[in-house]
Amino acid sequence: MKATPPQRRRGPRVAVLALVLCSLLVPLAILFDHASSSGDDVTTDERRRQEVVLPSIDRVVRRDPVIRLPVGGGVRQDAPKKISNGSSGVLPQPKQIDRRPSPSSTKPKVLPVPRTEPPKAVMEPNRQEVANDRKRRDRGAKADEVENAKACQLEFGSYCLWSTEHKVMMKDSIVKKLKDQLFVARSYYPSIAKLEGQEALSQEMKQNIQDHERILSASAVDADLPSFINKRILEMEHTIARAKSCTVDCHNVDKKLLQILDMTEDEAHFHMKQSAFLYNLDVSSAHKFNTPNHKHYVILSKNVLAASVVINSTVINSKDPGNNVFHILTDAQNFYGMKYWFARNSYKKSALHVINYEETILEKLPKHSMREMYLPEEFRVLIRDTEQLTEKARMEYLSLFSHSHFFIPEIFKDLKKVIVLDDDVVIQRDLSFLWNLNMGDKVNGAVQFCGVRLGQVRNLLGKTKYDPKSCAWMSGVNVINLEKWRKHKVTENYLQLLKQVKRTDEASLRAAAFPLSLLSFRHLIYPLDVNLTLSGLGYDYGIEQEVAWSYASLHYNGNMKPWLELGIPDYRKYWRRYLTREDQFMDECNVNP
Repeated sequence: MKATPPQRRRGPRVAVLALVLCSLLVPLAILFDHASSSGDDVTTDERRRQEVVLPSIDRVVRRDPVIRLPVGGGVRQDAPKKISNGSSGVLPQPKQIDRRPSPSSTKPKVLPVPRTEPPKAVMEPNRQEVANDRKRRDRGAKADEVENAKACQLEFGSYCLWSTEHKVMMKDSIVKKLKDQLFVARSYYPSIAKLEGQEALSQEMKQNIQDHERILSASAVDADLPSFINKRILEMEHTIARAKSCTVDCHNVDKKLLQILDMTEDEAHFHMKQSAFLYNLDVSSAHKFNTPNHKHYVILSKNVLAASVVINSTVINSKDPGNNVFHILTDAQNFYGMKYWFARNSYKKSALHVINYEETILEKLPKHSMREMYLPEEFRVLIRDTEQLTEKARMEYLSLFSHSHFFIPEIFKDLKKVIVLDDDVVIQRDLSFLWNLNMGDKVNGAVQFCGVRLGQVRNLLGKTKYDPKSCAWMSGVNVINLEKWRKHKVTENYLQLLKQVKRTDEASLRAAAFPLSLLSFRHLIYPLDVNLTLSGLGYDYGIEQEVAWSYASLHYNGNMKPWLELGIPDYRKYWRRYLTREDQFMDECNVNP
């Protein structure tokens, strides 16, 4: 009897195949069930939503693991697979499970896909909020400006409005950067100087601070800065970076920075107060500056005390000081000192106008090359009396107009008549009578000096035609008819004569003032009374006191000016009596006895 071969177990294989087919058919059954159960009442939107669900199901199918059979071969989803052992037959189809819900059950609800708002709808509220926030900040800033403006006007008056209207935009971005670096360096320096082992850094920072201070003292705008400024900025940046890398007490740095800030604010307030004072002073008298019916005096000076004595002596001896207007022409270096001095001192309601000559010439005569201001020129003259056998010579100082005097009509175009005063003159009488002079067609009312005639200096006058018997004249107190000046074109004639003069340096230019002054006013001098001005108090020791008191004005022409130590002692008293002694700065001035 033959032994029966063992039967292979088909149970596990069938079970595995059944599970695979079930995992494939169940999702399809559910899908078909949903489609059939929805009927024709499903709207187009709902269909679209169902179609949106499909990809998720498809992803589930792709993620299912491939089940490998133990014997080999794979499973195809589209056709049954024959058994590899050679027996006939196919795998039995698994029984399909009816998973459709019963009529009484609830139809499965398809949830709509959440709608996403477009970006515009989402961003619009944010933009609106930002715009509203910006408006609130602008309103706050404007409110602060209004409050600051009110506070400024309460303290400084209308100067605040004027300064806002006339604010000049300065190109000073680099200057501001230097100041910021300087503030930071100053705040770190005290802490760095105390650190051990940082002596080199401390010395470097100190040197950079001094360099910045030196540069800023001479620079208000970027154009004033030296060419090597970028190098200084980089060096300071490197030094500050090294200082910040050190371990220091931040509280001390912050405290020092606040101190510097407070000092800066105090300084700014001081300058604001000073500017407001000068503005209010100018506003009260500015309407007089260009009014021809006032008595206008012009003074060229670089010496604040000398100019102050001239004005003070004129005002004290004037019968109508409120009708006087003094125009002080000075250079850029002394402009602010002059302005400050005459702003803090009053002169019996007389108006004072300090003018930066160099800036004014640049503005009104941009093509003119000589912008430097020159004071009246003095020339020492030796005079020999040829009628006497001894031919004894005497020395005289002849003062004349400088190059700057010839541009007075261009500076004061609205004025018709002025009196030009040298700054070494003291007025002892009322000068109102000079305004009533009828000089005819003459231009320059001056005291003549016949000790020198034009024929005696012909070697200096060149080939220009002139009367050799004409007397020289003196500056000091001169009445100038500006209308006649413009009529005779005195300035134009002066410039023509200037072209003929050989100028090699400043000394030769100043020396040229002697022939140019005498020739420019030939035939145009109106002789004033010889008792108007007594000259020589700067070199002549032989003037009696009674003689000095008898003149309307005293002229300290010569080397021995009354404000100098070498001034003639007997004559200094005439000048000192008109000093502004009550001013606090006078206590430190050596002109007081």
